[in-house]
Amino acid sequence: MQQNQAQSMSIHAEHLQQQSLQQLNQPEVIEDSVLMVREANHWITEARDAAIPKMLFGKFWHQGEVCILFADSNLGKSILAVQIADAITKGSANAPFDVEAEAQTVVYCDFELTDKQFEARYSQDYTNHYQFMPGFLRAKINPDIELPNGFDDFDQYLIYDLERTVVATNAKVLIIDNLTYLRNETEQANGALPLMKELKNLKNKHGLSILVLAHTPKRDLTQPITRNHLQGSKMLMNFCDSAFAIGESNADSTLRYLKQIKQRNTEQVYGESNVCLCRISKPYNFLHYSFVGFGHEWQQLEDRQKSLTDIELLQQAMQLREEGLTLRQIGTTMGISHQKVDRILKAA
Repeated sequence: MQQNQAQSMSIHAEHLQQQSLQQLNQPEVIEDSVLMVREANHWITEARDAAIPKMLFGKFWHQGEVCILFADSNLGKSILAVQIADAITKGSANAPFDVEAEAQTVVYCDFELTDKQFEARYSQDYTNHYQFMPGFLRAKINPDIELPNGFDDFDQYLIYDLERTVVATNAKVLIIDNLTYLRNETEQANGALPLMKELKNLKNKHGLSILVLAHTPKRDLTQPITRNHLQGSKMLMNFCDSAFAIGESNADSTLRYLKQIKQRNTEQVYGESNVCLCRISKPYNFLHYSFVGFGHEWQQLEDRQKSLTDIELLQQAMQLREEGLTLRQIGTTMGISHQKVDRILKAA
């Protein structure tokens, strides 16, 4: 009996000692300021209770992300963006561009197309118009608006109106086509940084998913697309959650390929060894990207040796022309037809 009491008192003493040690090692609670400091387990617990981000456009874009889609001009960024918005409002799309999230409202800010151009893309010769879901809301710039008091510039007012629109429509998905309308100096770090901060603030404040379309400067078409090909790439890439690009296939001018450039909620699935090949088509009244298959990016790039050979031919033909030779004489000297010489010189 006495032995049991002694063991009980010993266990109790050890328990008190452990509590005392824990209290000694317990960090002081830091009052929230710029930093919110918690134990790592606290953040894990909070994250565990939050919903897992669902796909909005396959592995390329997930809920709660600020995502950038960039490409050269005239490759179909707007076509793909409208297709993505349409799929989200329906809550469904074909693989590999699956939509996991439930159907929801999308605000699509169209700063590129006129109303008639938009109609042409989503109709059959301006008849038999495609019927979008009611949740597809298209916004455009009001040309008659005057800058109200309290705003320093148009950029500031536009950001304010984006937030007002999101609140009024209760939309959780925002697509901006394109970036240059939000900032005139997105290629400069001092223009990109405030912009990305404002978009991140909107995302965090209202739980948004934001897709922003952007341009690439002229690039070497013999090289793979990288994050350095986005205008203002350093700051924009640092502050976005994900990014993907559209490239044009040199093997087939009707083909486009989609490549993941940055991702946080998934592994890289569509890198340079597995890009998504698509073809822009309009079988009836909806212009869209049709998935064709997968491929290697290097197969879509311009051949560097061919590119260099063309430059050398051009330089040689121009030099011989300056020496006074005729097209036939140039062709004989270079070992090509005079018709090809004519095409080379006209291209110059």
